This record gives sequence, C-alpha cells and structure tokens, in this order.
Amino acid sequence: MPSQGEAGRPFPRSSDPGPPSLVTVILPTYNEREALPPLLRALGEILSRQGFRSEILVVDDDSPDGTAEVARSTALPVPLTVRVRRGERGLASAILFGLREAGGRVAVVMDADGSHPAVTVLPLVKAVVEGGAEMALASRYTSGGETRDWPLGRRLISHGATFLARPLTSARDPMTGFFALDRAILSRSSLDPVGYKIALEILVRSRPAPIQEVPFVFTERSVGRSKMGAREMARYLRHLGRLYRFRILNQRPRGSGRGGPGGTSPRPVERLDPQS
Repeated sequence: MPSQGEAGRPFPRSSDPGPPSLVTVILPTYNEREALPPLLRALGEILSRQGFRSEILVVDDDSPDGTAEVARSTALPVPLTVRVRRGERGLASAILFGLREAGGRVAVVMDADGSHPAVTVLPLVKAVVEGGAEMALASRYTSGGETRDWPLGRRLISHGATFLARPLTSARDPMTGFFALDRAILSRSSLDPVGYKIALEILVRSRPAPIQEVPFVFTERSVGRSKMGAREMARYLRHLGRLYRFRILNQRPRGSGRGGPGGTSPRPVERLDPQS
C-alpha cells in the first residue's frame, strides 16, 4: 500500500481504465460480519443473471470482528476478491483504494451494512453502460426515492447538508454513498475528501457529464451503528469548504469543453423515471 495514502494520490491518465464489459462492485467494510453475507448473496444472485461480466471487491479495514474471513467463506456465483488494508483506515480512502484496484471500467460503490439495496445496482450500471452517463447516483430525493425510519432531526440535517452543496452540483442527492461511474473520469483531478462524502468529491472535482439519478429507498442499517454523528458533520463542513475553494480557484469560461475540473456552473442531471 502506498505510503502517502489514497487521498490526494492522482489516478493514472489512461485510455483504457478497464474493459467496458466488466463491472466491479466495491464494498468498503469495517465490522460488518453480520450484514455482509446477505448482501453478498443478493449481489451474486443479481449479477450472475445479467449479460455483463461482473466481480465483487470487498475492501476491509482489518475488521477485528472477522469480516474479511466471513466474506471469503461466502460462496458466490461471481468472482469475489477480499483486500484487507492495514495501517490506513477510513471509508473515503477505502473507496479510493477500491476504485484503483477495480478490474472493470464501470465501478459501483455501495455500503455493506444493508442500507443500500442490491436491486438498485442494475439500474445504476445500465445508466452508465447503456445510458451513456459518466456517473449515476442512487438518489433518495428524486421521484420514487425516499428514506425510511429516519427521525425528523436526521432528515433536517440531511436536507440541510444537501442545500449547502447546491451551488456545487445540480444533483438532488450529492450526499449519497451509492453510485456507479465510468472509472475513466477519475484521472481528471486528484481526489482528497474529508470524511466520507466521496460522491460529492467526484461530482465537483471530476465533473462527470452526463449524470443520471436513479431513485432508491434508503433503509436504516439492519445491524451495527450508523456512521452519522457530530464528528462526521464537522468533517463534512470542512470538506465543503475545500470544494468551494477548489471551484473558485478552478473556474473557467463556459463552453471550454466536456468534463474536467473547474467550470462556472453545476453539470446538468438526468433523472430516471422509477417506472421506466
């Protein structure tokens, strides 16, 4: 593992970031031995029935509860790789590690705690592979999406965080941790997130276009503890400050080309009809 860590380390500029026919589903984990096996089995069943090749990559931060061992012992109809990181920890850096290690051109990132439904992976992949999107977001706040079992306070915090990011992106749910992307976009800018809002980092720094939002129903994690807390809220505000500075320092005239960092307005977002 590189000594400088994952954050800030540029992705290589390559015309071939992976075969377009291969999709990698990335699952960052820490102490998820209870929630992970049901998700792996659901993903394996769904992915094995599709017309594209797929693989699952578990990136585990050396969980003391034996998450990695449980993952390795789960029999699946699709290839499964488990990578254990020792030393550096954290959700954002685990995702960046997974995006570097992924074998496919298209990568899906999702939580391993049961809050992100496996059935939403397919429409996310189709939005990129068939719909031409450079990034597809699973959205709680587009038509057909929702959150369940959230108290009023958490809903207000989530909507407030989204409102603060509105000048940076036109996505309705830039806070989502569930998304798919074409890995070719990652070479456009170094990614250096604070906290775990990696999708927002990619939206602002890599400027994917077009973007699609796919509705999904977020359910509270079935086991374990939520990542949300005062410390992560403080990190989010720091992250937001960095992204505003990045946008100001990298502004450029309108019409100066597709993709890449900078720009004076958020990228347009296409929202998929949940009935389509």
